Amino acid sequence: MAQVTLNKVVKKFDQTEAVRGIDLDIADQEFVVLVGPSGCGKSTTLRMIAGLEETTAGEIMIGGQIVNDLPPKDRDIAMVFQNYALYPHMTVFENMSFGLRLKKFPKAEIKQRVERAARILDITELLERRPRQLSGGQRQRVAMGRAIVRNPKVFLFDEPLSNLDAKLRVQMRTEIKKVHQQVRTTTVYVTHDQVEAMTLADRVVVMNGGRIEQIGTPHELYHAPKTRFVAGFIGSPTMNFIPCRLVEVTGALGVQLAEGLTLPVPSERDPAYRPYAGRALVLGIRPEHITETRAYAAGAEFAMSVDVVEPMGMETIVYFMVDGTEVCARVTPEAALAPGKRMRFLADMRHMHLIDPQSERVIDVPGATRVHGTARVPAA
Repeated sequence: MAQVTLNKVVKKFDQTEAVRGIDLDIADQEFVVLVGPSGCGKSTTLRMIAGLEETTAGEIMIGGQIVNDLPPKDRDIAMVFQNYALYPHMTVFENMSFGLRLKKFPKAEIKQRVERAARILDITELLERRPRQLSGGQRQRVAMGRAIVRNPKVFLFDEPLSNLDAKLRVQMRTEIKKVHQQVRTTTVYVTHDQVEAMTLADRVVVMNGGRIEQIGTPHELYHAPKTRFVAGFIGSPTMNFIPCRLVEVTGALGVQLAEGLTLPVPSERDPAYRPYAGRALVLGIRPEHITETRAYAAGAEFAMSVDVVEPMGMETIVYFMVDGTEVCARVTPEAALAPGKRMRFLADMRHMHLIDPQSERVIDVPGATRVHGTARVPAA
């Protein structure tokens, strides 16, 4: 078994605390992605798991064994970096087999392992080429193959797709996911790209300022963020955050966004939100939950003057201002009006979040989500 466990792990560089007492349990065969902005501590955490950085405090366990004092070579891990680090004078076969040859594996077993990894990665025809004869995506496959042949307990990926162009990154994301489905090895993957995190992970660990903000499935993080940071980091375009006041309107609750603009709060959220009535809060709502008005669609209608229109092909992004705050909506291309025109919008308030501006935490709404397996889905 190859569980990875971090208990109260701290890393200091002089007086700077880069990782601040994090706890994390990664199950055997799980694919976990550490994501966050630059400087959040994700790469430092990965390097501590690998043994490339010493922990200042806390314990790291791999397969039930404390590995704090073990050198990288004895941790039974394989790491793939954004820099492929291939030997230019060696063929692909020689690069992939290098670690096995150092450990004096039998030639027949080396050949078998390399050929199996090459089949998984679809690079069998490249085994006799040298790195200079390969594209960036092919070199990344070779680097992955070099890790696979070792049959380690844990794969560690440190932003492996950063050096690739946008189209190739999408292709390699798919390849990495396919590889994990075939080689069910525990995987810890670091990226700053939230799309990469959401598409690859079984669970995502969102880090900020050396701490873990939230751990959950991609679905949980998208639909049930716990903090404003997570709500804003996950999703593109980012979630709208609109200053508001929670007010009572004829016995029901509403969010007042501006003079003359109050959107109704769904009645099922009344018990959770009622204690905050009268307070200044922040409304969080994603662009896809603000659309053009649609027949048979539920929601709160309002009209605003269009500021900017961004055609994206299958959809159009529309920006408008609400009391000095820019708001983004996703509409169908044929519905978008030209800048300066007044357009009617529909806000699906079933997907709203209210955020306490002091704590920056999302106000919890018990019963607003229900659990199916490991993922949360909006309640009916």
